[in-house]
Amino acid sequence: MSAPSPQRPVRTRIAPSPTGFLHLGTARTALYSWAFARHHGGQFVLRIEDTDVARSTQDSVEQILASMAWLGLDYDEGPIYQMQRLDRYHAVVRRMLQEGSAYRCYATPAELDAMREAQRERGEKTRYDGTWRPEPGKTLPPVPAGVQPVVRLRNPLDGDVRWDDLVKGPISISNREIDDLILLRPAEGDDPQALGIPTYNFAVVVDDHDMGITHVFRGDEHVNNTPWQINIFQALGAPLPQFGHVPVILGDDGQKLSKRRGAVSVTAYEEAGYLPEAMLNYLARLGWSHGDDELFSREQMVAWFDGSHLAKSPAQWDPAKLAWVNAQYLKQASDERLAALVAAQLARRPAPVPSDPTLQAAAALFKDRCSTVVELADWVSVLSVRAEPPADELALHLTPAAVDALRDLRDRLAAVDWDKPTLSAAIKAVTTTHGLKMPQVAIPLRLLLTGRAQTPSIDALLTLFARHTVLERLQHL
Repeated sequence: MSAPSPQRPVRTRIAPSPTGFLHLGTARTALYSWAFARHHGGQFVLRIEDTDVARSTQDSVEQILASMAWLGLDYDEGPIYQMQRLDRYHAVVRRMLQEGSAYRCYATPAELDAMREAQRERGEKTRYDGTWRPEPGKTLPPVPAGVQPVVRLRNPLDGDVRWDDLVKGPISISNREIDDLILLRPAEGDDPQALGIPTYNFAVVVDDHDMGITHVFRGDEHVNNTPWQINIFQALGAPLPQFGHVPVILGDDGQKLSKRRGAVSVTAYEEAGYLPEAMLNYLARLGWSHGDDELFSREQMVAWFDGSHLAKSPAQWDPAKLAWVNAQYLKQASDERLAALVAAQLARRPAPVPSDPTLQAAAALFKDRCSTVVELADWVSVLSVRAEPPADELALHLTPAAVDALRDLRDRLAAVDWDKPTLSAAIKAVTTTHGLKMPQVAIPLRLLLTGRAQTPSIDALLTLFARHTVLERLQHL
């Protein structure tokens, strides 16, 4: 990739549409754009592309903002809303109409449908036939009454559109393959000079030009939009940004993850107990690499992400790999932080939340066994809510000899000091007295206390419980 120009400081952007949640593909693009800007000491802009008025919602906007905040992708400008920039789009279109790079088209939807059907019957590619396109010496049809026009780009008829993609390399598309794009939809009302709402491809060019965007990272579904956008940039006499089209993320079924197919919102992963640094780490590796490094900090990614080493082939979403990455970050997280996250999870359940320092101690003891904060909360919840042990495991391990030993232990626990060395000594004394091995006592004790046969060391586990809770769970032996 070419180095950023000192005359044009790096400025990147993410521009989600608020027609649904911020999904994983857009989050990954946001991460790449953010990291590239931070790497080069540039700026990162958040723009909300809300020109799809019928489908855009405030709830989606709030979810997008919440997702960006959770991921820690801070932006230097924004959020900027396209619907607040209509006057600017209209001013640009008026200039293009005056200069001849755009024109009004009065073809009705019925006429366009008939045009395309005739082209299909002739085996031709469907496209606008240029009826209203002005050309030297051409006489245009009379302007029909009561029809609000669209405004179209007067796309060049000859030559090629070329760019050197940051990911895919050189790309060239003939202008003969490119239709005269609609720039503005029909206006409301009867004023024939009124202008409507801009289409995506037009608004994004005006925005990127006005905001000084130098590098555009986006999904490769936008490759087909790029020739139109380049021609609009050139019609405006505006400098081109560099484009980088990253491959899609595939789901378990091999199909593209999207809002309409298999994708889950970013905030859903927060609710499911994933840490934002783990999500960023995993998303970064879905299409980019730095040698064999699997785990790296946000600061390391910024230091490494210069826009190179982006993959050209689609990445496969792997929930098991994400869980593994998250587990590594859980192990590194402070007990204080995890305690707060667990408390928030437990607050959503009909279960008491243990108080500190018990909650921090529980987080420290259980976190190595968990992949998510939700799993950690499941472990911690057993301190206050009894989990029913599996009947088959209880029948296997709660033998008559184990029952006698646990009754003895119950009586001893009623009076001993409640600390790890004393509790450990009490358990060892019981196993010795009853001629049993440690697992013969510890496993049924774990089952009765937590509903699980496998836990951290039994003495450390006991210290987390209130004495009266342990005695209650051993009461009916």
